[in-house]
Amino acid sequence: MIRYAKPTTVEEALALLGEGAWRILAGGTDFYPAQGARPFRDNVLDINALAPLRGVAETDDHFVIGARTTWTDIIRHPLPPAFDALKQAAREVGSPQIQNVASVAGNLCNASPAADGVPGLLVLNAEVELRSAAATRHLPLSEFILGNRRTALAPGEMVTAICIPKPAASGTSAFVKLGARRYLVISIAMVAARLTIEDGTVTHATVAVGSCSAVARRLAAVEAGLVGLPADRGLGDAVQSAPMAELSPIADVRGSAEYRLDAVREIVARAVLMAADPTNEHMVAVA
Repeated sequence: MIRYAKPTTVEEALALLGEGAWRILAGGTDFYPAQGARPFRDNVLDINALAPLRGVAETDDHFVIGARTTWTDIIRHPLPPAFDALKQAAREVGSPQIQNVASVAGNLCNASPAADGVPGLLVLNAEVELRSAAATRHLPLSEFILGNRRTALAPGEMVTAICIPKPAASGTSAFVKLGARRYLVISIAMVAARLTIEDGTVTHATVAVGSCSAVARRLAAVEAGLVGLPADRGLGDAVQSAPMAELSPIADVRGSAEYRLDAVREIVARAVLMAADPTNEHMVAVA
């Protein structure tokens, strides 16, 4: 017999997960399309009554995003400028109706290479909190998403939070998405960039690209090449000449692999320039 459960406490949810296999239902924006018209064959654990898992909190060491936190919650919550890329990505997750119910953790657990939220979290050095009835563990986001539709979730575990270390919440950030149209589109490529600038010079840089490999990737050579440079239009030139060996895009209906590689270099440059000076729009015209 197929079971449906809607626990009201996290402990109850974890106890149920420890009893056997369940499909977790949060916002449902990926859950129901994936199910389609097929009959349910798996137990369904509805976590929408778990109020403690929704919202953004601040501790001494971290910003903590609860697993049920929606993209609208992210957009509305006052956060440092380092989170601007994540907020901009949140506005690209489907329509406002989708943003009102889709959860941040669901975007990660779906593990799509085109998940809009992942690059913005990667540049914040995000960690994923995984809980079971027996233990709690934390994984860097880069180690949680293993491939297309594959994560490091173990049996009996669920994502309960995404944690951002306070040192990573410094600087300014930006997000750029390339699609076939402006809204309601799956990414051809997308980029998040975060820069820390002191006395007009880049002292720290994190850059992540999605939709150009099986999982979103940080660009180590680009990041290293930006550090020490003046925060001016020259940052775009540095991006254009930097290696991007981490990327291995596929060809699909949205674009060829060659097109993605060419396009992503351009949008990395744009994201970096926007992060360097979000108020100076002329800097973004690097084409």
